[in-house]
Amino acid sequence: MHLLLTNCNTTEAMTEDMAAAARTAATPGTEITALTPAWGPESCEGWLDSFISAAAVLDALTTAPEAVGPFDAVVMSGFGEHGRQAARELLDVPVVDITEAAAHLALLIGERFAVVTSLSRTAPLIEESLRGSGLIERCHAIDAVDLPVLALDADPDRTAAAFAGPARAAVAAGADVIVLGCAGMAGLRERLEADCGVPVVDGVGAAVVLAEGLVRLALVTGRAHGYAHPLPKVRRGWPVSAALGRSAVVHRPPAYRS
Repeated sequence: MHLLLTNCNTTEAMTEDMAAAARTAATPGTEITALTPAWGPESCEGWLDSFISAAAVLDALTTAPEAVGPFDAVVMSGFGEHGRQAARELLDVPVVDITEAAAHLALLIGERFAVVTSLSRTAPLIEESLRGSGLIERCHAIDAVDLPVLALDADPDRTAAAFAGPARAAVAAGADVIVLGCAGMAGLRERLEADCGVPVVDGVGAAVVLAEGLVRLALVTGRAHGYAHPLPKVRRGWPVSAALGRSAVVHRPPAYRS
């Protein structure tokens, strides 16, 4: 099985962290190829970044088959909305978004979940994503630690301490499960579980497990209505990478380089 994982930003170090988390969760024999968009924001922290990122990710996915070969499913890494609906129109393979995946798994092991994320300005994006997925009603809270995304890896101890406070507060107020509201944060899971005493879900791992399951069950996106293939028409300059005369930038984890 070959899964394609897309980063929503252009920071290669985060792509590597996401790929590592995905490989940890994947079944032995599943190949993970990580894809970094050729253009876009270095981190996604607001509506503007999100919309730019969505276009950049879709651009990368449009040219991905010729760059990395065939793949069986896509894992979209980025907490919030970064083009998942359009990706499902575009591709014939299952597309699993880490926000949805983390929430779905959390609701299988708890009555209510809370999301702890990086910046408070990203909370509305996560709320909108969960509302669009029909999951917001069982989300107890979306709390932020007010650390920029690119600072999360700079001091793991500070990051763990910052996330522990809102997580403990959410549990005390009634949350059964904590969801990590940012990709590439799998290293925090064990520390938060020990600190809070409740299950902690990492979105990348959750999405990989669900993507593998969909592939094994031969389930694909339904095309009858909302996810019908895009209508044929002129889309001037699309894909952007082709219009610029270059392919999407592809980062492949060392284990899978040819």
